[in-house]
Amino acid sequence: MGRAFVPCRIIAALVKTQRHCRFALSAATQHAQQNTIVQSIAPDMEAVNTVIRQRLHSDVPLVNQIAEYIISAGGKRIRPVLVLLLANAYGYRGAAHHELASVVEFIHTATLLHDDVVDESSMRRGRQTANALFGNAASVLVGDFLYSRAFQMMVTLDNMRVMRILSDATNVIAEGEVLQLLNMHDPDVTEASYLLVIRSKTAKLFEAAAELGALVAGANDAQIAAAGEYGRSLGTAFQLIDDVLDYAGDAAEIGKNLGDDLREGKPTLPLIWLMEHGTPQQRELVRSCIEQGDEEQFDAVLAAVTSSGALTYTRTQAEQAARRAKEAIADLPDSVYKDSLLQLCSFAVDRNH
Repeated sequence: MGRAFVPCRIIAALVKTQRHCRFALSAATQHAQQNTIVQSIAPDMEAVNTVIRQRLHSDVPLVNQIAEYIISAGGKRIRPVLVLLLANAYGYRGAAHHELASVVEFIHTATLLHDDVVDESSMRRGRQTANALFGNAASVLVGDFLYSRAFQMMVTLDNMRVMRILSDATNVIAEGEVLQLLNMHDPDVTEASYLLVIRSKTAKLFEAAAELGALVAGANDAQIAAAGEYGRSLGTAFQLIDDVLDYAGDAAEIGKNLGDDLREGKPTLPLIWLMEHGTPQQRELVRSCIEQGDEEQFDAVLAAVTSSGALTYTRTQAEQAARRAKEAIADLPDSVYKDSLLQLCSFAVDRNH
């Protein structure tokens, strides 16, 4: 049997990343512990990172390398944090929430790998995307590995409701990806249609993470539903602020290129609002840019979304979503964990990255 062919691009990437991504989760953990939102669950975060490290292992070196590269990039880890905070808020004592938080992070990471291939993105979290470094084929296949590993892990918990929440979530996320694809380069997308994409593609995993935290702690159906509403509204707020930051952020802070949404022809909320409320000249500019993915007009579009109030409107919608999240957990008993959940709502709309 002949030796398997490995593209030179992948070999070069493996050599380039060998030094930087081995055991880098500890740095992400240290950063998380400095964040006041997650101080109360710092030991849990350490445990989750340990589970991630153990479950990442594959007998295929390239799988290990790419999975390590994307996971070790860090990020805010909001979804696993939701699992841990909700579980602790409802008094859970055990270790199953560590496994669930890791499953959620694997699913999220898989979606990032696939997203970046579909969007042809080159930067995420301040460094090259996996597809830019290793190629599209390798990124898609390792994303598939992370999905399947996540389902292996959830089966070991032997809880049908857990599997239903996560399987439903992954299905809705996939539908959201397809909806977004259909919306690309379409300047006639409505606000309602776009919010459906957000609820499916982004907010659904926030919702599932929050529900799982409450579920594993033995919360009742009403409490689990409230946790889900919290997660769904929080995820919506996060995405809407991401929409704002794509025009008003700092590339070094947000870790990606400004104007990526425009280049990809994505009609996000600032552009949708401008199409409905802008001057004829502004509407024509935005229509042309969405249809053509014309990032060369980014400065003109930025001036239009800023002066028209489109960014202000989008931020206001994010603030309303954050308020809904806070209201959803109003009946949660007071604790440091509830305090952190409330702080997350403020962080979602006040952040610059």
